[in-house]
Amino acid sequence: MSKHFLGFPLVSKVAFATTLILNLWVNPSLAGDPFRSSEPHQIGDRTEAAFKAIFQQGNYPVAEDHLKKAIADEPDEPLAYALKASLAYTNQDLVGLEKYSKKTLEAGQKLIGTNQLRGNLYTGVGNFLEGAVILTREGTVNGASKAFTRLTRVYEYLDRAEAINANDPELNLIKGYMNLMLAVNLPFISPDQAIEQLEQNAAPGYLVDRGIALAYRDLKKYPQALKYVDRALKNTSDNPEIYYLKAQILYLQGNKEKSQNVVKEAIAYFEKALTKKSQLPASLVKQIESERNQAKNRLNNI
Repeated sequence: MSKHFLGFPLVSKVAFATTLILNLWVNPSLAGDPFRSSEPHQIGDRTEAAFKAIFQQGNYPVAEDHLKKAIADEPDEPLAYALKASLAYTNQDLVGLEKYSKKTLEAGQKLIGTNQLRGNLYTGVGNFLEGAVILTREGTVNGASKAFTRLTRVYEYLDRAEAINANDPELNLIKGYMNLMLAVNLPFISPDQAIEQLEQNAAPGYLVDRGIALAYRDLKKYPQALKYVDRALKNTSDNPEIYYLKAQILYLQGNKEKSQNVVKEAIAYFEKALTKKSQLPASLVKQIESERNQAKNRLNNI
């Protein structure tokens, strides 16, 4: 079963309202910050637009367009490069992944001079992405030791960011998602602690709910997973990836319980996700279709 994120996989609701577009034209100096409701950081409206296009709308072509503008207009923003790297990973574009992972790291290091919290955070993210490049290029057997070296750097910089503000929502969102991904394979990271970190301090809420749903899915706690995916759907009802996630959870639950009704419900959610396949990466569409067909085959055998 796919563990497609965010992302990154790690690693989206509404098309941008006319008022937001007008704000970009009238006052482009306003800082876009999708993480903080008060005391926003200078992230940039173009980058914020790309972030929301991915995680609220699940609209990757729109996100790509926003990211082109973000890199041109906000070239010092590391989040823009991190988003580009994650899209390259989704598209199986190793050249793009390597390029934008490096740019994330460089922009993060540069940002330390003016914003130590976010600079250290994205220096950590850049090292994480470069570890993904190593594993993608060299494989888990040959690249494991090099990737692990990168991982130690990741947590070194995340710890520096945490020392500045342990309650920062952007830090806790990214660190929580990283911990959830790593907890699947590494025994020294607790998924329960990652869930707690997300729930207590991370933002925006719709990504917190999505991350917790993913965690409970992988922990095979399907009722809890459904609770959180339904919460995510309330705030990102236009995002096909959330329907896909609910379909996965329902299929796993129905398969476990040998329930035709639950598997049928899962198939309906796979189909609902595919109604917006034009805005999803081709590789993800193929994965959703494969899992839908798997569910249909399973239905006949229950």
